[in-house]
Amino acid sequence: MVSLEFLITSLIVVLIPGTGVLYTVATGLFVGKRASLFAALGCTIGIVPSLLASILGLAAIFHTSAVAFQIVKFVGVAYLLYLAWSMWRSSSSLALDQKEKEAKYSVIAMKGFLINILNPKLSIFFLAFLPQFVSPEVSSPLMNMFVLGLIFMLMTFAVFVIYGFLAGRFSEFVVGSEKISQMMQKLFAGSFALLGMKLAFSERS
Repeated sequence: MVSLEFLITSLIVVLIPGTGVLYTVATGLFVGKRASLFAALGCTIGIVPSLLASILGLAAIFHTSAVAFQIVKFVGVAYLLYLAWSMWRSSSSLALDQKEKEAKYSVIAMKGFLINILNPKLSIFFLAFLPQFVSPEVSSPLMNMFVLGLIFMLMTFAVFVIYGFLAGRFSEFVVGSEKISQMMQKLFAGSFALLGMKLAFSERS
């Protein structure tokens, strides 16, 4: 059973800009609309491990084990800082030809996937979020959680695609100007670094 409250709450959560949105928008701006689709897909697929962990109860490990939480958290922090450093050190225009873009699609999707699976807060979020909307009257609560999780993923993908496509409309303008491209790269690099620091100082909830 899917409630209107769940749909509205999920939409609000998905619309709030986070690491996945930032990555998808950056991809849309610097590589193009089609590439942003792969970024959105990677970020969405990256939700699957956290969703399954929450359904199977594995997310409770992050909630109760400080060591497990810290290990995954700091791997995630290191990855976000790596993305920030990679973008910051780029000094030339990001205009790419079609062959280069196509070669990068799988890498773009993989980066989006890693952004989400290396965030332990996501597993804890699902563990706390989904059960609130599972009706006590349903015959299979786990199946209901799985359905709610799939709906959340579909909403995430749809919203991220919209973000990416909107950013992609300005792609030619951004990559066509080396000065603007460099400025935007520095801005996104700083944003990734700040998100990494935010994750570094986050605590289990």
